[in-house]
Amino acid sequence: MAASNINVATVQQAIPPIPVPSQWWCRWQALKGTNPRHLKPPEADLRNKWVLLTGGNSGIGFEAAAQFVKWGANIVLGCRPQVPPHEMHPDEAIQQLKAASIAAGHPKAGIEWWECDMNSLKSVEAFGKRWISMGRPLDILANNAGIGGPLVPGEVCYTADGFEIVHQVNFISHVLLSMMLLPSLAQATQPRIICTTSCMQYFGVFDLANANSGRNAYPNNKLYFQTWLTELQARMENHAKYKHIMIQGVHPGYVKTNIWVAPQSTTSENTTQQNTRPPKTRFMSWLEWSLRVLLRYYGIDPQQGSLAITNAAAAADLASGSRYTNRIWEEKPMPQTMHPACRHQVWQFVSEELLLEDRGLLTELGA
Repeated sequence: MAASNINVATVQQAIPPIPVPSQWWCRWQALKGTNPRHLKPPEADLRNKWVLLTGGNSGIGFEAAAQFVKWGANIVLGCRPQVPPHEMHPDEAIQQLKAASIAAGHPKAGIEWWECDMNSLKSVEAFGKRWISMGRPLDILANNAGIGGPLVPGEVCYTADGFEIVHQVNFISHVLLSMMLLPSLAQATQPRIICTTSCMQYFGVFDLANANSGRNAYPNNKLYFQTWLTELQARMENHAKYKHIMIQGVHPGYVKTNIWVAPQSTTSENTTQQNTRPPKTRFMSWLEWSLRVLLRYYGIDPQQGSLAITNAAAAADLASGSRYTNRIWEEKPMPQTMHPACRHQVWQFVSEELLLEDRGLLTELGA
């Protein structure tokens, strides 16, 4: 299942020339992500709706969950059972969410957490199967869990599945979960898939050889995630069973959350560290420095960042088509995300990585 089985050279040969935006355009688009305007959540009624949200025990995920329960939603958080000191334990998160739901007048809402460690494909698959076994339609899937970088800065960390950790946690684990839950989403009347991508996609380099290398891992995988979800939407629109499902990538803003905390304490049995140090370029040094400056002067709090997720879940004008939004405002994503050949190649690449055909998850949308 490891990425080394993928013939990247063959995949890349099929990609025709694509528009390459200028660095100035990319930087300008990324700077739009710094908009710190204070926003109010939309009005919504999610009573009798079911939400699955990964990474919901801290940061923008917890704040989004808090808004969902205030709207009356039933919610299941997908969380790691072992959390680092800077994160709230899922048990505490659930207690706070239940209190918020009761205070909002929804004492009977279902609120719980299930184990879902994005470092482990086995854990993600078990989480998806557990939901499917409930036999309920799924109204909202929020693919939110993520990390800011490798466990040890400057080193490459691989999961037990053989994938570089940022590639797996921020991208392909969400692909696996989404593909597993499509039939359940299809049973809902207005289902939505919300993916926390990022304006960092504008600093990504579309070169599938870098997907698992650890180089520029965060921007690259956000670019691939936005590209993949656009291809998924196109395939669903051509299938009667799935064409009513909306999928969207969202940039929450430059949010001051613990995703940027040095995560050495998150090492688990599902990860291994290697003394492989990808070369740091001047570009990456400039990027890291810029992020610190932007967070300092334009950073918003997690509640404001969470509105990207809750708005995508509730706004009526986002009911169809794949989109990318900077907080709540629609923006142009990187051109590769809209390029048919690039979309196809990312789809093929990740499908082979995850053995989606062998898992029986490409029978309807794989052609």
